[in-house]
Amino acid sequence: MNLEINGKVALIAASSKGLGYGCAEALIREGAHVVINGRRPDEIARSAQQLRKLSTAGGEVHTIVGDITVHEEIARMVKATVARFGKIDIVVTNSGGPPAGKFVDQGEEDWQSAVNSTLWPVVRLIRCSLPYLQEAKTRGGGRIINIVSTSVKQPIPGLLFSNALRPAVVGLAKTLSQELAADGILVNNVCPGSFDTARIEHLYETRAQSSGLSVDEVKTKALEAIPLARLGRTDELGSLVSFLASARAGYITGQTICIDGGSTNTLFG
Repeated sequence: MNLEINGKVALIAASSKGLGYGCAEALIREGAHVVINGRRPDEIARSAQQLRKLSTAGGEVHTIVGDITVHEEIARMVKATVARFGKIDIVVTNSGGPPAGKFVDQGEEDWQSAVNSTLWPVVRLIRCSLPYLQEAKTRGGGRIINIVSTSVKQPIPGLLFSNALRPAVVGLAKTLSQELAADGILVNNVCPGSFDTARIEHLYETRAQSSGLSVDEVKTKALEAIPLARLGRTDELGSLVSFLASARAGYITGQTICIDGGSTNTLFG
């Protein structure tokens, strides 16, 4: 299937590794120009080198080192993308998951930090990119794809901040899908379940410490709760994001789509 995104420009936040990298990998394979972002220059350079080896359809890789929790850094990322490619067609908002914890253990500063790392980057990246996404209407329309979590469908024990703040992104996206439809911009959310990343290993370790189980025991129990009985691969998430970014998904907007091996046990999940 030709997704018709060859030559499109995709700005992907927090994409030097993990789920963000999976998105960049899928998009570069389809011939899109990808702009990847991370805080560590060495890490992002290695990721860019790997992506360039996958670019067989003409896509270019551009790197921007920056912290997405800082407003000025996001504005700089957007300007640098436009300076390099002259346009933005696709924005993928992504961030590292907020720390695990229970309500009674979190203070005001913890909440503020979680908002700064989970909600504000989405708002700011969309605001800064919006003028360029509006210009994309003449090229088939812009795309905003938010990487959130299955916690927006079914709260996850021990992940207070994700349960509380990720749904705010979903509410924002639903509103924007209606407000920006006339501009030809489609807005959707992707909800990853358990994927084979450093993030999930950290969560397993945290759960092991609080439960008295070993990390292997925690992992076994977690896999038993997934009908497909395995972790997801980042390229599988990237394939979904690529489809939503494509012309083939031209009638899909305002949706929140789980990719979780069937683990979300909700009627409309």
